Amino acid sequence: MDSCVNVEREVDKVLSKFAAVGDHSSRTLQDLIEHISNIRKELSEGNDASDVTATQSLVLNQCLKKVKDTCQRLSNDHKDLHSSVSKVGKAIDRNFIQDISACSVEGAFVGEEKRSLLNEVICEHFFRQGMLDIGEQLIQDARLQIDEAQKEPFFELNRILEALKQHNLFPALEWAKRNRERLQQQSSALEFKLHRLHFIELLKGGPARQMEALLYSRNFEPFAYHHAKEIQTLMGSLLYVQQGVHNSPYLHLLDPIHWLDICDVFTRDACQLLGLSVESPLSVAFAAGCISLPSLLNINHVMKQRQCTNVWNQKDELPIEIDLGGETRYHSIFACPILRQQTTETNPPVRLVCGHVISRDALNKLNTNNKVKCPYCPMEQNAVDARPVQF
Repeated sequence: MDSCVNVEREVDKVLSKFAAVGDHSSRTLQDLIEHISNIRKELSEGNDASDVTATQSLVLNQCLKKVKDTCQRLSNDHKDLHSSVSKVGKAIDRNFIQDISACSVEGAFVGEEKRSLLNEVICEHFFRQGMLDIGEQLIQDARLQIDEAQKEPFFELNRILEALKQHNLFPALEWAKRNRERLQQQSSALEFKLHRLHFIELLKGGPARQMEALLYSRNFEPFAYHHAKEIQTLMGSLLYVQQGVHNSPYLHLLDPIHWLDICDVFTRDACQLLGLSVESPLSVAFAAGCISLPSLLNINHVMKQRQCTNVWNQKDELPIEIDLGGETRYHSIFACPILRQQTTETNPPVRLVCGHVISRDALNKLNTNNKVKCPYCPMEQNAVDARPVQF
């Protein structure tokens, strides 16, 4: 993070210098243009003869000298900008390590199957971001075999999201009505929020659309049980249509944040309905890598200095624990309280008869003649009675 701050500081210096030089150059050139225009006007008005007098020749020479000096100053300022930009490159080289191969997994994407999987992940990312043309081109170039049925959900989601960004609710409402039962099963409030937003848009129409808003409120009936208080608020806002909702206690209903919120709600609920993660797996993996890389580079540098190169010999396991933040925690993690190690597929957590949970490796170490004494309570039990635990 300190490295990013240092580079950002240099970039800010360059941007401020660019702005200062730009303003100064604009003013200087404008003054020069006005000066030349005034001289031209004076020469055209002062003498109709074709010959140039000595005084006029002197004025023109002074004007040319001023133009040359101004151009020279602007050229020097431009050279100084180049010097400032080069400092940014030096700051990047100084603060960031270019070679990160020491932390990479050799052969991670070697083989046709692995490369194809990586291209599919990248292709899905493009589809999620609405870059449909790029995704289609990648499918052709990488010769991927992706079913149209796999692509169709992304096409529809992007079409609906684009409509929502244009404040068009009807495609989303049609989609929510088609999937009403499945949305209700996951306790989604998407359809109600879409109807509420459309009702608010009718309120913005003023008295001319008051009756239309009143009739549209019938769409709230299926949601009365779970959203009674919100519906009461919406119906109460009808009393202030004549004087304007923006001058009423219901001003918060007109907040533009509701449009951003509906896009997030639709994306989350639609992805959950389709069995997709809300965030692109490629984006999550890239963000996790950016967070982890500085720590991995530091520990690798320390191990090289202390000649402990054999400590990190398994590339599928990190030498240190790295906190990626709460937003990247998707499932529970169990660490064995006996061995102080995180459980894995080959070393899963097991539940003893007494209810305490330890790792399989710890169980094997405590096993004596198929008898295990719980390290937390005096209960003795058979090792075969331990049961795997799924988190």
